Amino acid sequence: MIIFDSVTKRYPNGCMALDEVSFRVEPDELVVISGHTGAGKSTLLKLIPAIERPTSGMVQINEQNVSRMPKRAVPYLRRNIGLVMQENHLLPDRSVYDNILLPLIINGHPQKEAAKRVGAALDLVGLSGREKDFPTGLSGGEQRRLAIARASVNRPSVLIADDPTAHLSPAYASEIAGILRSFNSAGVTVLVATHDIALFGHWSPRQIVLDHGRLVEQ
Repeated sequence: MIIFDSVTKRYPNGCMALDEVSFRVEPDELVVISGHTGAGKSTLLKLIPAIERPTSGMVQINEQNVSRMPKRAVPYLRRNIGLVMQENHLLPDRSVYDNILLPLIINGHPQKEAAKRVGAALDLVGLSGREKDFPTGLSGGEQRRLAIARASVNRPSVLIADDPTAHLSPAYASEIAGILRSFNSAGVTVLVATHDIALFGHWSPRQIVLDHGRLVEQ
C-alpha cells in the first residue's frame, strides 16, 4: 500500500510542486495520474522511490515511512519498485541484454537465474531476438520497451512510469499502454503519469488528477 499524507513539496527556488496532497493506493491497483504540464505529476512519482523527499507530510510504502528513510536503506526500497522515467537512461555502450541484466547483477542474482529473468523480460515487452542490438539501433518505442524490461526484471511489486508514451506514434503508445496493463493484470501495482488518459481509459483505471500541485480528483 502507498499512502500520501498531507504531502507538500517546495523546491529551493520557491516552486510549490505539491501542496497538501493526500491519497492511498491499494495493492494491485492501476492508477493513472493526470494534469497539465507542471501540475506535479513527475514530482509525485519521484517521492515514492525517494528520488525526491517531501518538504512536509509523509509518504508511506508498506508501512515504511519513506519520507524519513535513511539514505543507506533507499536501495533496498527500490528493489521492489520498477522505475520508467521520462528519460530512458539506457546505457548506449551495452547491448539490450546487458542493459536488462544490470539490475540483476547489482542485486547479486546468480547468473543462470538472471539469464532466465532477462529472457522472460524480453518476451514480455516483445524484444526477443534483439538481445545483441544496442539501444541506438532501436526505435523510440523499442527503447521505451527496453526501459520497461529493465524496470521489471527484478519483478517489483510496484511499477512507476512517468509519461511512458510521450513522443511515440499512436501505435507504439497503445502497445506500451498494453504492456503496462499486462503487468497490472499479473498483480503489479502500476502508477502511470500521462497526458493521454484515453490510452488507459478502456481498462477503467483509478484516476488521480493534479492542478498546480493540488489534488482535485482521486
